Amino acid sequence: MTTPTDTTKPAPLVNLPQLVAAIRWRRRMWVSFALVGLLLGLAFALLMPPQPTAVTRLQIVHENDHPSDGGSLMATDLALLRTARIAEATLRQVGVNESPERFAKTYEAEGLTSNVLELTVRASSPTDAIARARALADTFIADHLARTKNATEAEAEALRDRHAKLRSELGKIDDEISEATSSTQNRNVAGLDSLYVRRADLIAQSHDLGRRVTEAEIGAPRVQEGSRVVDPPRLLPRSIVMTAATYALTGLVLGLGGGLGLAAVAGVVRDRPVLRRDIAAHLGASVIAQLPATPRGPKRLWRRSRAVRERTHVAATLARAVRVEPGAFSLLELGCADTAAVLALGVATALDGPVMVIDDLPKRTLARRAGQVGDRIRVVESDQQSGGPQEIVPDVQYIGVGSVEPGTTWTGLRALGTETVLVVRTGYADTTWLHTVARQLADARIPVIGIVLVHPDPRDRTDGTLWDGLHTALRGRSMPTDEDATRPRRQGPGTQLRNGQTTIAPVRPNEQPLNERIGRSSDSQDVEV
Repeated sequence: MTTPTDTTKPAPLVNLPQLVAAIRWRRRMWVSFALVGLLLGLAFALLMPPQPTAVTRLQIVHENDHPSDGGSLMATDLALLRTARIAEATLRQVGVNESPERFAKTYEAEGLTSNVLELTVRASSPTDAIARARALADTFIADHLARTKNATEAEAEALRDRHAKLRSELGKIDDEISEATSSTQNRNVAGLDSLYVRRADLIAQSHDLGRRVTEAEIGAPRVQEGSRVVDPPRLLPRSIVMTAATYALTGLVLGLGGGLGLAAVAGVVRDRPVLRRDIAAHLGASVIAQLPATPRGPKRLWRRSRAVRERTHVAATLARAVRVEPGAFSLLELGCADTAAVLALGVATALDGPVMVIDDLPKRTLARRAGQVGDRIRVVESDQQSGGPQEIVPDVQYIGVGSVEPGTTWTGLRALGTETVLVVRTGYADTTWLHTVARQLADARIPVIGIVLVHPDPRDRTDGTLWDGLHTALRGRSMPTDEDATRPRRQGPGTQLRNGQTTIAPVRPNEQPLNERIGRSSDSQDVEV
């Protein structure tokens, strides 16, 4: 006994194939964003070129340089360069009346090594940039030397004070030793020895402090001689081409990223199917043909013949379907009124005998093309054909052309034809409206023969055929032979022909609820072996 398996899976939050198809379908959007970003980058480079920039390098020697420093001294110098004191002193040297905070934003500093510093200064003119770079370098070196000198002087003063205290303490020890040696009665030999030891220690400390005082008074000659400008200020070479290319590339990347992001968000939020599989599933009919979009611009010069050839082929396919079951059928467009009008005229041209085309398009597109057809094809507006296909004139094929866009009068669609072919533009309607169209056509008892997809995704490899349930595609309609050409039209369903074939009527909407049909189908499959 077979056990029915539930093949339904929860719908993912984001369908990756549909998202990729939606992004690819909206390629005009993100390509336009990329081009706009490219043009804005070029315009920004031409209208707002970068300011002249001067570069100089300094060698900064620190008194306490050590291999294990780790760059902390250079980090201190970089932080001091950003202070308002350095900026204000530089502006005074240049003689410019500008706020230090604003000037500090026009230069940058970078530590190349532990002792080499690079300054980059921007200004309104090349001369001003060089002058500011030179003044900034001189100001920082002077500040560095002043800080080093102040530190050595403070250290020398502290050493002199300590040396004076040691000399004073040494004098007291000498006095105690003199008193101890002059007293012959109560001489303490052990105490005298400790005084001599203390005196020797103080003398050694005094000599060491004297040497350090002398060194401190000399200062830091290594710092004085080593800290200097090693690379005079010079202008950085500017290339308009390289600048424009950099700005354009930046704008291109930003525009492309923004366009792709917006296309992804639009694909998720707007939920407009672009794959054949999804459109067929939402409309409940198979895709029987597809047409490219109408060429625009220069493409019309070399793609016009191809579009006409494909449109003629689709029209011939629909005409063969109409010959099988003569009568009234309709073409209902969704987002492609012009294509539906041209396709209807193509079907009328491919048919034999008189054809009446009923124009119910919103803008009466067929009326403008009435002069392009022959005498046997008559184009009338829906108002002039109030009787509809119920008043069928013998030997006249009716083709109704209407629309299922928002605002459609659903009750009047059956007057255009008892069966229909949907001409749908890919990515035009969202999922909700596709379901609305399918439901309204089912309520109006208008079976859908199939879907003609306009402007499909060229990389779409999905199948637009509904393999489950009842089909109303062209393969479900019997094709007559030459011997049956003289049979009466509108043969009823199940009529036996002379060649043994049986006519098959178009599948009508099933009155039985969908859940009951599914349940009955599942029960029939569970067979006990």
